[in-house]
Amino acid sequence: MKKLINNPEDVVPDALQGMQAAHGDVLRVMIDPHYLCRADAPVQGKVALVSGGGSGHEPMHGGFVGPGMLDAACPGEVFTSPTPDQMLEATKAVDGGAGVLHIVKNYTGDVLNFEMAADLAREENIEVEAVVIDDDVAVQDSLYTAGRRGVGATVLAEKVCGGAAEEKRSLKEVADLCRKVNGNGRSMGMALTSCIVPAAGAPTFDLGEDEMEIGIGIHGEPGRERISLAPAREVVERLAGPIVEDLSLQQGDNVLAFVNSMGGTPLIELYIVFNELKKLLSGRGVNIARNLIGPYITSLEMAGCSITLLKLDDELTRLWDAPVSTPGLTWGA
Repeated sequence: MKKLINNPEDVVPDALQGMQAAHGDVLRVMIDPHYLCRADAPVQGKVALVSGGGSGHEPMHGGFVGPGMLDAACPGEVFTSPTPDQMLEATKAVDGGAGVLHIVKNYTGDVLNFEMAADLAREENIEVEAVVIDDDVAVQDSLYTAGRRGVGATVLAEKVCGGAAEEKRSLKEVADLCRKVNGNGRSMGMALTSCIVPAAGAPTFDLGEDEMEIGIGIHGEPGRERISLAPAREVVERLAGPIVEDLSLQQGDNVLAFVNSMGGTPLIELYIVFNELKKLLSGRGVNIARNLIGPYITSLEMAGCSITLLKLDDELTRLWDAPVSTPGLTWGA
């Protein structure tokens, strides 16, 4: 194992301290329990957005803390759910009196722990709503979920709902909007290599030199199928085809196309994937109105990519375009 770390057990706190050092003007890092929040939190009269999950997927979620996206993020250990006390303290820290929305990826530990934290927060008279993101069309159930996994649409929900919250919309309105993004978004990923969790020191799974896994999860969970290496156009067809079918995309529809690196895939390859995706969608009369290309929800150093499509309307497009200022995503601010 070759990694730029000090000790495996210190990876998360060391990284959090690095984020504080680099982005202290945007966010604050709290230790014991770990969470990150906006430097100006709580923002009075604004619905606060809280998300979280295991570390190793950076910049998600801590890199999306700041104006226009999340008010707080709870980082667990690598690929391990954060604990209810982290979520509760983060919720209390950012509550500005308008309620708090928990955006939860559909992994059993995340769902259970966020549910417990929400119950505890309500006992302290904080209004909390939770929306579970389950956009992965690869498999119905997995090692860590009941139902579909929550992946790329999480980033899009955090951005769109962040824009709505900045407009001082109500908790119900922001939560309903989050459900709308989840309903309109679908994803699927693939892997060319495994990643190495620092505490394990060995690959999470084995892939042959001439193999790739289609439908992989962001923690290395098995996908739909393991096949021989194929050109990018065939990979895009295997990933995007089920997404288009599941969303029932039709000629004239507008989408946001999100091509994501799993951590080890460079931009030159992501642009090849995006080009093939644009050709595939154009052939079906579907227009890419907005795009996001890069490493935004990663799996440590795994080589591979995921595709997320979000069916757009005027409201979603406007909120996607709204200003955002976070370490991981910034425009218009």
